[in-house]
Parts: sequence; structure tokens; C-alpha cells
Amino acid sequence: MKGKLRLLTALVLSAQLLPTWAQTSVLEVLDVETGERRVVREFRGTIEAPNWTRDGKWLVYNSNGLIYKISPDGSGEVQLVNTGHLSRCNNDHVLSHDGKYIAVSSAPSQSDNTSYIYKIPLDGSGAPQLIVPSGPSYLHGWSPDGKCFAYCAFREGGRIRDVYVMDAETGQEKRLTTADDLDDGPEYSPDGKHIWFNSVRSGLMQVWRMRADGSEQTQMTHDETRNAWFPHVSPDGKKVIYITYRKGDLEPNQHVANKNVELWLMPAEGGRPKKLIDLFGGQGTINVNSWAPDSRHVAFVSYRPNE
Repeated sequence: MKGKLRLLTALVLSAQLLPTWAQTSVLEVLDVETGERRVVREFRGTIEAPNWTRDGKWLVYNSNGLIYKISPDGSGEVQLVNTGHLSRCNNDHVLSHDGKYIAVSSAPSQSDNTSYIYKIPLDGSGAPQLIVPSGPSYLHGWSPDGKCFAYCAFREGGRIRDVYVMDAETGQEKRLTTADDLDDGPEYSPDGKHIWFNSVRSGLMQVWRMRADGSEQTQMTHDETRNAWFPHVSPDGKKVIYITYRKGDLEPNQHVANKNVELWLMPAEGGRPKKLIDLFGGQGTINVNSWAPDSRHVAFVSYRPNE
């Protein structure tokens, strides 16, 4: 099986087989205006996919199946987020716009590797609530009004790998994309009118945008030298950051770890993108939205193999 499901399985096995000292994860903050990089903290082992809380006080990330948070300035202690019985959370997690909840993609137990989607109070005051009971499902977007979840879903034994949304009140699942191969990374714009995602339908993985109902699917990047993944819209709705792999470094429908990658910035209305930085990373670097509330800073993870 190709694509995201195979990658997740490989990553889970790698996390189990590799010693925690195999690499160092560097949690960083990037100023998209100046290009300045600031290290928040280095971690021996693997951390992934920082979210920035709406109040600006925390960076939330996953590591070894659990969810943690740390101050963006690196001060204080790392705090464990209570995820109840869930101890196999992956790097597809999203914060609600009111800041009260985190929704995670997680396998429910050691005996079931399937990723489902759960909603959990961020303050740890309640048990996980199963939101998307069909799997595998990998969450990337939560509508600003809190009523819909957008995710990449594998259905019919992995033959279908498309963007789906679910109404949080009715539990009704709706498929939005039907292109061949992989559509992934769906994320709502701050006004809730659009969903940004990445698709391999044009040959290489590229950034796309559609209306929230799935209509007007439009290609937003046209780079014939790179595969573009995981577009994230800034809180002010004006900018989109995404990660790229060089063409030929991997298959277009793969997003693997331990590669030379780049972060790019483009106007949300479309237009010429600009490269921000080069780094060593890939899977885990910027899987989910990590914009700061000021729409100027972004958190990400780079990696360094340990000798």
C-alpha cells in the first residue's frame, strides 16, 4: 500500500524500534518577514507537528503517541496534555478556534493501528470523545464555527484517499474530492469559506484550494521542480505557508522524514511564492497549522541525526 497509510505504519514501527537518541528534534520559530529562526528547545528523540494556541501562550506537539505543550519562548517545563486512554496520537491534530479543545488523530489501542479522530478538552478536564468513527482518518482542519471537521480519509481498503468533511452535530461524513491518487492536508481558511489542501492529481503534489462545499477546486501552485505539501493559512487570512520536497527525492504522494526540504510563503489570493528557508526535516516538520496569532511567526520542527 502506498501513501500516507504506509508512511504512518512505518513511522509507528520506527518509533518502536529506534532508540530515543537516534535523532534530535529542534523546535523552532520562524519570522516570515525577516527570515530569522529562533530555537525554542531541542529534544532528544522525535517530536512533531506544533500547533500554536490562539492565546499565544503554548506550542502543542506530539511525541511517542502523547500530546505535550511548551511555552513559545522555551521557558518553564514541558507539560503533558491529558488524552485519557489515547496513547497513540499521530501528527495530525488541530486546535478549536475558541481554544478550548484539541482534536487528535489516534489509534485507540495497541491492538488496533487504525487512526480515528477524537475531541478532547485542552485543559485535560474530560475524556476523549470519538468524533470520526471510520478509519483510517487523519485530521487537518476544524471550521471556525466549530461545526465541521476536515480530514484525509482512506476508504475501501485504501483505494480511496480523499478529502472528507464531517458535520460535528449530525455525524454525517461527506466526500469532497474524487481525483485519482492522494488528496491530503485539508484546512479551513479563517473565514471558513475555503478549504486548502494538497493534491497529486496534476502529476506532482501541489497546493490546491476549494470552496468549503467542495466546489471550485483550483490549483494554487504550479512548481514543476517540487512537491508541495500542507498549506497553512495565517490567522489574518493573507498568507499561506507550505513545505516542499525536491522532485525526484521521493514519490509525489509521499511525505517522508529525514529529507532536505524547504518552507515557502505565498499570498492567499494566489501569486508568486517565495522561499523562506531550507532545512532538514519533512514528516513532522509542519503537518498542521502552526501560525502564531500575530500572523508573522510560525513554529516548525527540524531534525538532526545523532552520532
